Formats: sequence, structure tokens, C-alpha cells
Amino acid sequence: MIPALLLPAALAALLAVAVPLAIHIARRTETRTIDFAALRWLNPNPKPVQRLQLDERLLLAVRIALIVAIAVALARPVLRPSGDERPVVALAPGIDAAQVPDDAARRVWLAPDFPSADHAAPPATADLASLIRQLDAELPAATPLTLVVPQTFEADGGRLVLSRKVTWKAVPTTVTPSAKPERAPPALAVRYAAERVEAVQYFRAAASAYAESEQTPAFDAAPVDQPLPGGAQTLIWLSGAPLSDAVLSWIERGGVVLLADDAPSPVEGSKTVVWRDAVAEPLALEGRYGQGRVLQLTRPLAPKSLPALVEPDFPDRLWTLLDPPPAPARVAAQDYTPTLGEAGPALAFNPHPIDLRPWLAVLIAALFAGERWLATRRNRAVMA
Repeated sequence: MIPALLLPAALAALLAVAVPLAIHIARRTETRTIDFAALRWLNPNPKPVQRLQLDERLLLAVRIALIVAIAVALARPVLRPSGDERPVVALAPGIDAAQVPDDAARRVWLAPDFPSADHAAPPATADLASLIRQLDAELPAATPLTLVVPQTFEADGGRLVLSRKVTWKAVPTTVTPSAKPERAPPALAVRYAAERVEAVQYFRAAASAYAESEQTPAFDAAPVDQPLPGGAQTLIWLSGAPLSDAVLSWIERGGVVLLADDAPSPVEGSKTVVWRDAVAEPLALEGRYGQGRVLQLTRPLAPKSLPALVEPDFPDRLWTLLDPPPAPARVAAQDYTPTLGEAGPALAFNPHPIDLRPWLAVLIAALFAGERWLATRRNRAVMA
């Protein structure tokens, strides 16, 4: 076990040790004056002898120990495992451990708690990148690390940045990645005002593009006073009138609505740009309302103001706007080689540090009780 402090700056509280020390130096134990007859012939104002004297040294020591214990507790002391200093070879689940030579290294699976590769492989996980970062943070800085990963795997975003230079090996895996389900196109529900009926044709054409041949498009268009069809998930609101209470409740439960540029938006917080034209001018903004999404166009629904309405890729753009595709997660291992960055805190991901504060709390309570007993006991020494 290696002792460590998670918050060493808190040791500045040790300066408080000077407080009881100064009190004991400046304030002598209370004295008791005893008068007797012979004192009348003595000088009432004798010159005192100046010398440093500490009274009740045991009480002083207990008070100092109490302050030291509190300061150490504030610094969050822990005991962390010393760890195995052998080189580490980490294998992703699904890789045959027999094809990776031992070479006297410690082999572990890239799985929660990093079990030994001498045991059966755990189930494959989608958190491979996070586990690599955690393992890098837990190992001592000088421990060599070899990562054996599939040729393609799930990534969680940015490229890996580790605190050490690692050996990166991509090998075939025995696990076949599951095929991702195909995305279903959105079923469009349009609610329009009488003066906006011409704009319905652009969304009817998009719904027809989503449908297979000889398939009825999933499209429902009606005036704004008509209720939404059952199971509706997307709504196109072609009106400058406010949304009805029923529509607002539907959005709060997770619905997605695309508002005309002049429609009042229920979103009160910030909005982000989710669609831009060829010169990066915003075409649509997005905000949250309850569990749903509120999209709003920034231009009138007319080809002169919004040329994208008559472009061939408008159905795809509308689909992406209403139902954004998930970001690509699978990456090629050869394109995901970790880069070297600054090392993070040594204990940021310590798997099982032993917190010493509960024991210090017991010690502090005992010291406080001892200090109170020494300070208030009846037979406390009093200088005569």
C-alpha cells in the first residue's frame, strides 16, 4: 500500500497549530493568591523574572495533535495499491488470448475491473475507449502498456490521448459485429393555415420520396385546428399562430416539431443552428422543450427565400433535420492509434483506494474528548 493525499493543499491548515501554542505561551494557568501576615513587609511590586514557561504540556500536546489530525483529514488521505510493475498487455474481449505471447507480462482483459486474461473472456463491451483511458490512468507511469484491439471497434468520439507511449496492435477478432438496424424514415404530419396550403406540397413530395414503390407515403396534412394522428412523432407547423396546448403537451412527451419562421416558439432557453446553406447562413434553429425538440426555420417557406425546398436533396436534409442519424461509432484501429498527451492525476481512476478519513474521524473524536477532559477536570493543576 502507498499512502497518498488527494488534496495536499489542505495541509496549509497545519498553520493553525500556532494558535494553541501562542495561547499557552501568552496565557498562564490561572493563579490563586494566598494572603498571610508576613507579606505586608515585602515589596508589593517586585520585578518579575522573564522566562518562557509552558504550563500543562500534556493538554498542549493533545490540542496540537487534534489540529494536526483535522488538517490531515482535510487533505483526504488514502492508501492505494502499489500495483504490479510488470509490463501490461490488455486484450479486447473477443480476441483469442492464445495468439498473444505471454513474454512474462501481465495480461488483462479490457473489461470492468480488468480481469486476468488467464480466465475466460468477458462479454464484449462498447466502452473500449473509456476502459483504455482508465487503464492508462491506473498504471504506474513507468509501466509499459500494450493494447491488443480488434481491427474495427466502437469509439466514443475523439482520438485517444494517453499519458504514455503504448504498443498498439490490431488483430482479427472472433466476435462478429452485429448489423445496425436500418433507420425508418419519419412519418410526416403537417398542420397548416389556409394561406400556407401551397407550402404543403414540398413536404408531400418528401414523404413520397421516403416511400418505396407502390407504397402509400406516411403523410398526414390537415388544418391547424385538427388533432394529430395517433403515434405521430414529427410535426410540420405551417402557421404563424401559437401552438395549441395539446401540441405543446405532445412535444413535452418527446415529439419533434418544425415551425414556420414566424410561428411563436415555446423554447425559452438557448438555441443552436442545425441547418445552414451553402454560404453558412443559418436555415434552422433547434431548442429543447420538455423531452422534445423544437426546430424553427429562419426563412419563409418559399423557393425564393429558401431554395433548398426545390433541391433534389431536400428530402434527405429534412430527414436529417427531423431525425439526426447517430454519429459513426465504429472506427478502424489503424486510424485510432493513441497519441501521447499530458498525464492526468495519479489517483484519478484509482480502482480501490482505501479512504483513511473514517479512522481519522475516530481519532479526532478521541482527541477532542481527551482535550475536554484535561481542560475541565477537577484536579487540574492550579499555580499558587
